[in-house]
Formats: sequence, C-alpha cells, structure tokens
Amino acid sequence: MRTSRLQLLAAAGVAVASLALTACQDGTGTRDEGASASQPVASAPSGASSQAPEESPSGSGGNGSTANGSGGSGGDASGSGDSGSKGSSAGTSGGSEDAPATFNPCNGANTSVTAAPVSRPVNHMLITVKNTGSKNCDLTYYPVLRFDEMQWVPQPIEDSKPQAVVTLGPGESAYAGVLLSAADGSGSGGATGKKLTVGFQARTPNSDGGPAAIPSLPAKGVYYDSSLTVTYWQSSMDDALAY
Repeated sequence: MRTSRLQLLAAAGVAVASLALTACQDGTGTRDEGASASQPVASAPSGASSQAPEESPSGSGGNGSTANGSGGSGGDASGSGDSGSKGSSAGTSGGSEDAPATFNPCNGANTSVTAAPVSRPVNHMLITVKNTGSKNCDLTYYPVLRFDEMQWVPQPIEDSKPQAVVTLGPGESAYAGVLLSAADGSGSGGATGKKLTVGFQARTPNSDGGPAAIPSLPAKGVYYDSSLTVTYWQSSMDDALAY
C-alpha cells in the first residue's frame, strides 16, 4: 500500500512539473517578456521625438532667431549702420581732406584789372588784378599781354616764378610787373600801345583761362619795345616790381 502511494505521489509530482514546464514555454509568456523587452525600443522614438522639439527651437527658434534675427537683421542693421557711418565719415573726410582743391581761374569775368605805368623802376608798368567774385580764384603762370594788334607774345621773367599758384579770396589783389622797354635804349621795334589785352592761363601753360580783360591805358598810350617782358603773378606789389 505504501509503495502504491509513493508511486502515485511521484506520478503526481511529475505531472505538476510537466505542467509548469509547459506554462513556461507558452507563447503568451514569451510575448509578455518580449513586450517588456521592447519598452526601450518604444522609448527611443519618444526620446528622439522629445529631443526634436528641443533641437527645433534651439536650431530654428534659438539659433535661427540669433542668426536670422539678431545675427541676420541685427547684424545687417549694425553692418548697415557701421557701413553708413563709415561711408559718411569717409565721404566727409574724403570730401574735406582727401579730394583735390577745386580750380577756379581768375579771369576777366570775376576780376577787375588795372594797368598803370610806375615812376620806379623806370620803364615799368604794374598790372593789378582784384577778385570781384564771391569765391576764391587762382592765378596761374603769368599774364599774356597784347598791345593793339601785336603779333608776338611778351616772354615771362623766369626768375620771378613763385613757388605756388597765387589764390585770391574775394576782394584780394595780385600783381604782375611789366618791363616796357630797355632803359639803355638797346631795345628795337619801339611802338606806342593804345590798347592792352590781358589774357589769363588755366592749369597748363598757354591754356585758355577764360575771358581776357582790357584795362584802360593813359590817353597818350604806353611806349614799349622788344625788351617787353612780364613777371609771373605775385601776391605782393613789391615782388612784382622787383624785376
């Protein structure tokens, strides 16, 4: 009897163990473990999706607003502001410091001209040019003189050449001295001039500086000969008559 019970208990134990093993190998149990194992896989997309909005604000909202907003519009604004101020300052400095001075020739249109013989030095005449305009004008080289229908041009006295162009402000005067004839009578072709034309030069020698002037001469005229020469324009009357 005892042997039979032991056998029955042993058989029952085998049956229970067999049922337990079958339950462990059941597909449902495997799916449960698979579901729990798949949790990290499911959390990865959710983690990635949670990072995407963070990157999106920082990439499009944060960096985008910094690059396009403060970096773009702000940078452009500051850039345009800087370039504007630099351009303005460059224009101002360029306009006031770096640009060449405007050349405005003195001539018969913006000056009054007189021509008068002087007692000393002998056989000399003084030409005076006064700026009657409202802005500065420039006297270059020397006056181009012509008495009546004279066919030759009196040459300049090279030793009288100044170091710079003579510039006259409104109301200011400049001068040129004229040697009319040789004091020792060595000149030739003497004549008496009744009309004097004073021509002006521009930037280059013998260029046209604008309208000529025709100053009045003494009623008896002015005697000259082949010694006729003229100084360069001078700022001083004394310098003009020193040759």
